[in-house]
Amino acid sequence: MNRVLFLNTSFKISCLIIACLTLSCQEPKWESLLDTEMSQWDTYLSYKHQYGYNGSIPLDADSVEVAPVGLNPKGYDVFRVIEEEGEPVLHVSGEYYGCVITKNSYDNYHLKVEFRWGEQVWPPREHLLKDAGILYHSVGPMGAEYWRSWMLSQEFQIMEGHMGDYWSQANSAIDIRAYLPEGIMSPVADDSQPFLSFGQDQSIKGYCMRSANFERPTGEWNTLDLICYEGKSLHIVNGEVVMILDHSRQMVDGKPIPLVKGRIQLQSEAAEVFYKGIQIRSLDAMPTEYQHYYE
Repeated sequence: MNRVLFLNTSFKISCLIIACLTLSCQEPKWESLLDTEMSQWDTYLSYKHQYGYNGSIPLDADSVEVAPVGLNPKGYDVFRVIEEEGEPVLHVSGEYYGCVITKNSYDNYHLKVEFRWGEQVWPPREHLLKDAGILYHSVGPMGAEYWRSWMLSQEFQIMEGHMGDYWSQANSAIDIRAYLPEGIMSPVADDSQPFLSFGQDQSIKGYCMRSANFERPTGEWNTLDLICYEGKSLHIVNGEVVMILDHSRQMVDGKPIPLVKGRIQLQSEAAEVFYKGIQIRSLDAMPTEYQHYYE
């Protein structure tokens, strides 16, 4: 081989190797959010809600308002970390409404959570579908929404048969690619549809159904991915995109304020659930494979 050609070829290969190594080093690293001490989370408990709850502060037998249990209470066993096959698993009994909340706030990230149902259910969901959720871009005081248990936020719904639905919490709003609702029918997410506005002060109130059901049978682990970047978000269930969202915001005195950063809450909502493999990594762009959803 010609010596000059050999050197040029070797140089190009070396540059390619260096470029690949550089890209590898720049790939955002996953950060685990779960350890045995729950060191990256706070906890909040509100009430053991009962049948007939109407959104008002619960009253005791003497019609006196009942205070919520509160932040980081001692002596409760609603949230605890157990070990399964050598890794930490967050067990949520569901007995009280409430949540675990990240101590840090996040924006522009990819969150990955593994989730499965337990067996226990509590009032007022004993004869309803099991329910939980991931609440993101969470800001403000606890107990700001209907159940007086969670912060203002956007919800990635975790519910039997409804994995990946959207709910507005408190005065949040967002746009979702979805079919228009009609009559008693719910709006349904679909990537072929235009963006519709949901939530506070919007023509469609705060609920949209996921595009399809990709939930695994009860007792099996599901992988949930939440991707958030500059007001956009994607709800992904077991590798399938089930909802495309944009322009995350909160409505204050009728005016939209961007809602793109906040804490992450995992709900306790009258059903036993398990979470593991909770990890997060930062994003400097919407991942390439999902960019077409916003074109």
